[in-house]
Order: sequence, then structure tokens, then C-alpha cells
Amino acid sequence: MDTYDPHIYELSSPGKHGTNLPRLDVPEASLPECLLRRDDLNDFPELTEPEVIRHYTRISQRNVSVDTTFYPLGSCTMKWSGRLHEEVARYAGFAAAHPLQGDALSQGALRLMVELQDLLGEISGFAAVSLQPAAGAHGEFAGILAFRAYHLDRGDHERVEVLVPDAAHGTNPATAAMSGLKVVEVKSDARGNVDLDDLRRKVSPRTAGMMLTNPNTLGLFEERILEICEIVHAAGGLMYGDGANFNAILGIAKPGELGFDFMHYNLHKTFTTPHGGGGPGSGAVGCTTALAPFLPGPCARRSADGGYELFTPEKSIGRLKVFHGNFGMLVRAWTYIMSLGEAGLREVSETAVLNANYVRVRLNDLYPQAIDRICMHETVLKGQISGAKGVRTLDIAKRLIDYGFHPPTIYFPLIVPEALMIEPTETEGKRTLDSFIAAMRAIAHEAVETPALLHAAPTQAPVRRVDEVRAARQPILRYDAAAFAKLREG
Repeated sequence: MDTYDPHIYELSSPGKHGTNLPRLDVPEASLPECLLRRDDLNDFPELTEPEVIRHYTRISQRNVSVDTTFYPLGSCTMKWSGRLHEEVARYAGFAAAHPLQGDALSQGALRLMVELQDLLGEISGFAAVSLQPAAGAHGEFAGILAFRAYHLDRGDHERVEVLVPDAAHGTNPATAAMSGLKVVEVKSDARGNVDLDDLRRKVSPRTAGMMLTNPNTLGLFEERILEICEIVHAAGGLMYGDGANFNAILGIAKPGELGFDFMHYNLHKTFTTPHGGGGPGSGAVGCTTALAPFLPGPCARRSADGGYELFTPEKSIGRLKVFHGNFGMLVRAWTYIMSLGEAGLREVSETAVLNANYVRVRLNDLYPQAIDRICMHETVLKGQISGAKGVRTLDIAKRLIDYGFHPPTIYFPLIVPEALMIEPTETEGKRTLDSFIAAMRAIAHEAVETPALLHAAPTQAPVRRVDEVRAARQPILRYDAAAFAKLREG
């Protein structure tokens, strides 16, 4: 079937109007000369309203989203976003609040922030929380800057190294480097844990701290997490918790009680605020009492008169974002937590872990498991199918699109060859998981019997397999009818 859809520039012709502006309700004024464009707007398409709506609606119908299909993206927790918190986030008092209206006119918003800080602190076992960071990587950056500020405040200028496991998220070493610190890699052992012998060799008086995801990126809980924290603390370092996989331990384990000093929460993962497409995200952070003075500000607190106010911690590393983070995400996360309660949050993790292990057990006879252990909320398998010559994980992922499923994360963690990281999340039922498992098993048989089918996949999608090398080396950064026609011809 020909899936070609004319681009909006091809539909354009002079004189069309796609919108009607409302009547002017403010005094008319001329724009300053310096702000006026001197050239004609020939680069802008002219379209009717139906053409605009139909174009973008057709594009949206081609998207694979969590609203239309199973989204097994490992370490991203692409789970169903509750419609309840979408409704609450649209309450006029929240959605129309202006960040410059001051504390006196923001009491409801500030109360929500205080309550969310308290809830996150209780869930994680930390004494203080800041909602300032706008994403997980932002939270990481805040944590390592706080580590550095903490050591410098104590007069300890020699702590310039950050320990990072070889299975870590890529943002971990990037964060340490951006903070002006040196990255020291720590190996994993045969069971997928941090290698304690290697850790002992690399921890030193230069260690500012260690960044650790628990459960780790292999989907496994660190079996000796208490010892890891003890080793780093004994050397004078601090423990940073990457909260990307917090969805696996809600109501079961508290990072602050395990020995972590600082952690970011991906509210746009664990607590189902919108995720993907570049944001908006939220990377709230929690920490111990010792690190609380260094949190990014402003934070919210209860004031002496019984109301609520914003404040900046005494030794704050500063502001990471304009105003107070992505406030709508905070409303959604608060609603999610309040609607589930303590028992509901624990059930989230228990079901997520159960779903992941169900998928693991049903598939590991065809897709070898990276580490032969019970997993947490995600399972890491290998796209190394016995008897399938020339078939790689990329081929398996592309073929899944033909079966109506979004591919899982592939080739991560980097220490696992041909990695397939599958995260079912707690929002999927057994019927959905069985359909996904059936598709994966069918693909495994196709890989042996008709590998060419996988190499050509996807065969049913509007966009076929992209030449990723060419796309990186010869990117088309603006619409060009001739270039698109050439691509269409093959």
C-alpha cells in the first residue's frame, strides 16, 4: 500500500488562511522596528484549517504510543498515565497559576509542593527534598554538584573522583564529567552486581562519591548494597542513587535506609507524569540531613504563620531551572501518589516485578538471559537466537513493529552483547503480556526459518527501515521536495 502523505509545504498555495484571530482586546500598538522582519515570509506554508488539522491528525495516527499499544521500554517506565492526574493538572488554579504572582497568591500550589516533598521523602527515606530539577539528568547534576559543595565546605579539596559502575546509565559518567570531576569505572561481577574487590581497589581519599542505580540497569537488585555503601562511606565518599529504576522498590525498600545520601526521582517515570518527546520531565531530588543545606532552590516549606513559602537552602548549589520546575508534572505526581496510597504504591512494584519475571521465564529458552537471576521490574535478554544466522537484536526490534508492538530498549546495558531490555510495567495485564510473548516467540522462529524477513522489517509500518549511518552523516535539516522525492524513489 502506498503510504505517501503530502507534506504541508506541498499543500501550500498563496492566499489560504488556516486560522481566524480573535478581536483585539488590548490597545493597538506598533512593534519596535528592531523586532520587525524585513524579508517576506516565503518560508511559511499557507494552508486552510482542514488541511492543517488533517495533516497533523494523519501524522498522529502513525505514532506508536502507550495509548495504542504495549510499550516495553526498559529503564524508561513507559507505563499508562492516569487520566485522573491529567484532569487535576488542568484545574484552573493550577494550570493558570503564574510563577510571578507571589507566595500570597500561590498558597494552594505551595501546599501541594510541600506535601509532595514530604511524600517523596517518606517513600524514599530521605530527610529533605527539592522539586527544582526538570529531569532525571538534571537531578543527577544537582546531586554531584551537592557532593562537590559538601566536600569543599568541609575543606576537603582532594575529592575529585566519582565511581561509576560499567553497567551505569550514560548520564552518570556524563554528569560527573560536567561537574568537573573524574570518572572511575567499577566492574560488574558474574552475578551482575558491583564487583566488591574492584570497588575496594578503586575507592580512595580522592573519592567524592559513587553513582549507583539500584536495581541496576541489568534489572537486578544489588545483593550486597549495604557493603557497597559501607565501603564508600568508610573512605569518606558519598552514595548517589540513580532513581531511574525506583519503580521496582516502591513501598518495599527505602534508598535512604540502605545507605544512599542523595537520589533523584524520575517523576516522569515512576509517578506517570508525561514522558517522551523531550519532556516535560521532573527530576526531584532527596537527600540526608547533612546534604539538605546544599539542595537546589527554591524549595517549599511551611511558614511561621501556618501558610507556605518558598526558600533557598543556606548553602544551596543554586537554581537549576527558571521558576520552580515543571509545576504541572508535580501536580500529576502528587495526584498519582495520593490516589494509590501506601498499599497501592507497594502493589505497583510487586506487579511490575511479577510481570517482568513472567516475560523472562516465558522467553529465556529462546532469548538467553543476560544474568541467570530473578529480575526486578525489567529483564535483560540477548537477541542471540540459536540457529539464526545473521540476525541481530536490531532485526528483532524492527520486526516487532510489524506485530504492533513498540520495540524495547536495545543494545543497553553496553556490557550485554545484543541486549534486549524489556520492562512490562505494572499497568499491563496477562493477556497483553501473552500477546507480546507470542510475537517474540514467532519472531525467534522466523529468525531461523526466514531471516530475510527480519532483515527487511518493518514491512507494515508507514516508514521503513532507516539508513541510520546515512541519516547521521547526511542529515536533511529542512524540508526539500527534491530530496524527499529522491528518498522516496529509493
